[in-house]
Amino acid sequence: MSGAATVRVRSPYARLFHIPGAKAFCVSGAVARLPISMMSLGIVLALNHLYDNWTVAGTMSAAYVFALSCVTPFYARLFDRFGQRRVGRVALAVQVVAMLSFAFGALLRVPIPLLFALAIVMGLTQFSFGALVRTRWAYALREDRDGEALLNTAYAMEAAIDEVVFILGPILAAWLATSVHPVSQLFVPTIACGVGGAVFFSLKSTQPPAIIETVHVPAATRASETAADAPGHDGDPSAVSSAAPATDGLSLRQLRHQGAKPKSALLYGGVLPLLVVFLVFNMSFTSFDVSITATMKAMGLESLLGLQLAMFALGSCVGAVVFGSRRMRGSHWGHMVLFLCLLTIGYVGFRLSMDHLLVLGLVEILAGLVVSPLFTTGNLIVKDIVPEESLTEGLSWVSTAGTVGTSIGSSAAGIVLDAATPHVAMFLPALFTACAVPLALLGWVLARRR
Repeated sequence: MSGAATVRVRSPYARLFHIPGAKAFCVSGAVARLPISMMSLGIVLALNHLYDNWTVAGTMSAAYVFALSCVTPFYARLFDRFGQRRVGRVALAVQVVAMLSFAFGALLRVPIPLLFALAIVMGLTQFSFGALVRTRWAYALREDRDGEALLNTAYAMEAAIDEVVFILGPILAAWLATSVHPVSQLFVPTIACGVGGAVFFSLKSTQPPAIIETVHVPAATRASETAADAPGHDGDPSAVSSAAPATDGLSLRQLRHQGAKPKSALLYGGVLPLLVVFLVFNMSFTSFDVSITATMKAMGLESLLGLQLAMFALGSCVGAVVFGSRRMRGSHWGHMVLFLCLLTIGYVGFRLSMDHLLVLGLVEILAGLVVSPLFTTGNLIVKDIVPEESLTEGLSWVSTAGTVGTSIGSSAAGIVLDAATPHVAMFLPALFTACAVPLALLGWVLARRR
């Protein structure tokens, strides 16, 4: 016998990787996710170097992320309905071409309006590899007797992988922009996405099945009996044959009109309040990224930007590993409120320590401990609400809400930086996260009533 259910190991992480094919889709999905940590920051770094304007840089990054967020759930719905491999191979090819077009456009310094258009087109081709990987975990653990607990671990591990990506991505982007070429950091995530995505979609054994529409077609014998009982029929077999086309026509009409289509994940109660929370508190991340970028540029330490940003992601990675090895009691909504309060306090610490980078790095690690658990909790709430046939779409809506928030946050920070100073802009992360706390409390109350 084989499989995760028969392996007796102490660590839940070890149990996950005993599932056949899990390592392959997990690693390839992680490589394909590199653009989420590099492309938005890469746009800011490239545009600021080329045009020396924070508003243009922040707004173009926001336009890219906003376009991405608008289409991600619709790609997810296609993945759910037609299968990851069938949709993914075409979508990935279009995505890579769009990313290369933007990178070469920036390299050749095309006019700003054209570069804006290329950024928007690039965003419209993006889909969420994280949601695809999480859906594969849910499918792989569907028959495991400890599947619910292991899914919590799997989602926490995926959050940790996201943070590893966010540790490496900014460091790599900042180093490439300052040491190689201001636009070179746009090409690396394109290559990673193409290679990792191609491997991911080639893995058939772990791919969740496409949605199969249920159609009720009359049995052949029943149709024959109906034809035999029809007026004017006296048992002639040719009459049964002549009735067959009518039965076939009925089946085609049923296939067209009676197929069971899953409803949108947005229509399930509790999803919309969660999306509002994710939209608001995600504004804090890019507002911090842009603010600390301006701070370190003013200090003449821009080459160390990636390392500074990595401290926040490092704390989040540690938090994901710890959270994934524990099973917290109580409501997921209650956990979310707690994590948001702790993150708000951490952002206040960012503002107080922003002139002392070593102290800021320590505060970033401490505050980052709650970031991955916050995202994992949101994904678990979706898993509890949305049925399996719409899970990829539901998880993608969470990512979409987050990316809309990050686009607004980067744009707001760019405007504040051009109008004031980095010290003023650094107030924004704490403000945005504090606004998410009452929204999460409202969602918790509505969930308890439901």
